[in-house]
Amino acid sequence: MTFILYLALIIVFTKAAGAISVKLGQPSVLGKLLAGILLGPAILGWVQPDAFIGHFSEIGVLLLMFIAGLETDVDQLRKNWKASFAVAVGGIILPFIGGYALAAGFGLTNNEALFLGLLLCATSVSISVQTLKEMDRLGSREGTTILGAAVVDDVIVVILLAVMMSFLGTAGDVSIGLLIGKKVLFFIVVIAAGWFIVPWFMKLFAPFKVTEAVMSAGLIVCLAFSYFAEMMGIAGIIGAFAAGIAISQTSFKHQVETKIEPIAYTLFVPVFFVSIGLNITFDGVGSQWLFIVLLTIVAVITKLIGGGAGARLTGFDNRSSIIIGSGMVSRGEVALIIASTGLQAGLLLPDYFTSVVLVVILTTLITPPLLKAVFKEDRQLASN
Repeated sequence: MTFILYLALIIVFTKAAGAISVKLGQPSVLGKLLAGILLGPAILGWVQPDAFIGHFSEIGVLLLMFIAGLETDVDQLRKNWKASFAVAVGGIILPFIGGYALAAGFGLTNNEALFLGLLLCATSVSISVQTLKEMDRLGSREGTTILGAAVVDDVIVVILLAVMMSFLGTAGDVSIGLLIGKKVLFFIVVIAAGWFIVPWFMKLFAPFKVTEAVMSAGLIVCLAFSYFAEMMGIAGIIGAFAAGIAISQTSFKHQVETKIEPIAYTLFVPVFFVSIGLNITFDGVGSQWLFIVLLTIVAVITKLIGGGAGARLTGFDNRSSIIIGSGMVSRGEVALIIASTGLQAGLLLPDYFTSVVLVVILTTLITPPLLKAVFKEDRQLASN
């Protein structure tokens, strides 16, 4: 029965902390993330990370990205694909160089430094999505560019990780051609399914004389796309986002969106936010405080400048470029997965694992107030 207590605590603390955060002029998501740190092993220890939390949080982030797909302006996304690609590339090159240089400066081996550089290349925009949604800017030109860049970033980083594991001899025989082919196949299948199969499936399912037939059909599409993405070596959140876009092009968009949001934001999404904070512990990090501070600074600045430069080179003005760069700062669950992979492969030393996880979570905590600040400044300048 422990999981029932966990759920009650998570809902109470995330809603209360979110309300306090808004009262202090910050996005509610910041309070929800801090609630996870407060409830978890780092402070109170009332909620422990376990399989239940893991499964619920995974559903939460999938639903969050599914909703983001439903709300995405596809025409805007199509217009900004060049900018999204440039932002993703800029947000990979600079963090890689910065992470490698810092790791080398702290005496890590060449392989370990390469891996740390790659880890900083990751981007997870699930937190940025929630922040943009709260500010009603998810459908803006900047918002759609951030979403598109995150998709490109995920594909490139996964391929680079596979290449690195192969060349460093920790993953056995890896066919790079097969890896790239699977990514290409994913997008071909998803585009074709979104264009032909999803509309047909939604129309087929909608007349069923059962409760919530349309929403059930939407969830089936979301979970199927997410599972297929994982099969193809791509993060499930990309599949969920693609499913949302596919359904947004049908007449069932509004019905699915209005039905899915209450479930997602009442139960599953709060667990996802808390799960991030549960990964924080302060054991043994005192001796590495300088490494943590410097790596956090490098992680934030390189994404901000790298992603912003990509936006600036593709026609965005300085203010919009800073907004886009800010939206790419959060590393989130993608970097946590990469860190775990590196630990198992011996490319990330156990002594540094906790510090790296802490840095990843700090970038996630920094993103909401950073986005809020740059959007506020943008609105002030626009009104002058």
